[in-house]
Amino acid sequence: MQSRPILVADSQPEVRTALFEALTRMGYAVALAEDGEEALQKFKADPFELIITGIRMPRLDGMQLLSQVKQQSPQTPVIVITGHGTVDNAVDAMREGAFDYILKPFSMEIIKETVVRALNSVKSSASLKTDNKTNDYTDDRRPIITEERVLKRLLDMAKSVAPAKATVLIQGESGTGKELLARFIHKHSDRASGPFVAINCASLPEGLLESELFGHEKGSFTGATARKIGKFELAHQGTILLDEISEMDPALQAKLLRVLQEEEIDRVGGKNPIAINIRVIATTNRNLMEWVKQGKFRQDLYYRLNVIPLYIPALRDRPRDICPLAEHFLRKYSRENGRKLKKLSPESLAQLKSMTWPGNVRELENIIARGVLLAKGSTIEPSDLFLDPAVYGSAETQQVKTTKNGRTMTIKEMEKELIEQALVETNGNRTHAAGILGISVRTLRNKLAEYKAMGWETGQAA
Repeated sequence: MQSRPILVADSQPEVRTALFEALTRMGYAVALAEDGEEALQKFKADPFELIITGIRMPRLDGMQLLSQVKQQSPQTPVIVITGHGTVDNAVDAMREGAFDYILKPFSMEIIKETVVRALNSVKSSASLKTDNKTNDYTDDRRPIITEERVLKRLLDMAKSVAPAKATVLIQGESGTGKELLARFIHKHSDRASGPFVAINCASLPEGLLESELFGHEKGSFTGATARKIGKFELAHQGTILLDEISEMDPALQAKLLRVLQEEEIDRVGGKNPIAINIRVIATTNRNLMEWVKQGKFRQDLYYRLNVIPLYIPALRDRPRDICPLAEHFLRKYSRENGRKLKKLSPESLAQLKSMTWPGNVRELENIIARGVLLAKGSTIEPSDLFLDPAVYGSAETQQVKTTKNGRTMTIKEMEKELIEQALVETNGNRTHAAGILGISVRTLRNKLAEYKAMGWETGQAA
């Protein structure tokens, strides 16, 4: 499935041209606007995956555009770029919901890295919601879904500690919704009107992470062509989320400890410390105490972060949540893809309930999204979920009922049929078909070669 285009709005033709060329080389479709008013009209007419906007533009400036976009589509990430940046402007942009704030002149490497992070942030956000009307667990943009008592107690605890300034350490497996819980805490805190700034400590090289966290001064190192305001500074009066904190380099852990103790940061190459007032939330999918025992994480930093420990249980330990979560994702992806609302067959629901969910809520979301796209009728059958036999069982041991010709099909036969269907839907485009199926193009190519060798005819196997 082809992604929606990126919208670039800037009053400077050379900036628009440079961004257009860089993003198209990365494989993205790009639309351009000369000012905020034109960008807003294009945004109202067509959906966009991401918006990159300058600040100073005629008719409607970048901050006004940001505000309008967030009112209409809160989940759409907006990256703000400007040559007239101040700390106040940056904080205002983050408070309004900007994904990131980049100062001109900037390198295209920074733009590319920020675009990838922004798009990944949309794809990887796992959603949860509750049916408990007496508790305010619901956020229209990121609902929290649960029928499990243990998770409801966790949310009540998170809500009760939200107004405090104490650091929070959220632990849980990948895909359980740790960032979602962090945003829930921010929403119910006294800092809700301030910025929420998230950074993944594992997604950036060691050399870039310090600059990303604390900022740098112009000329402080090779490539530092302008002052950069770090994430801690941007989170002033708000909340900063340090995702995957366990992956932070030990040298940087010592600097983070000083920030937590002194409530001030030092920009790389800076002369004077800068006071900050922030709430720190850290997340990890590891057992951080074990990480401390192995000498991979500072013990003093662990205790500094672990003031309020919260643990999100895995989806396999929350079986009552599978059905409501699946129904939520059915509604979400039917709406996003312009499909009529589909239902899960009893066989499909039984199969979902029997799984161990190593990828947790994120894995469930991906499977339901795939089922919505592949199901031909109004009901999603087990074959439409296209579960990988290598993970969920072999073709020899699994058979699923199907209505095709009134006979039972093996997983291998269903696999072939689903691949054919995806290729038909994408007019033979293997890259897009692989994206729908959730497999690599190489895997798809190997499957087609395998079918050909077996003598199975497929319209796209050549």
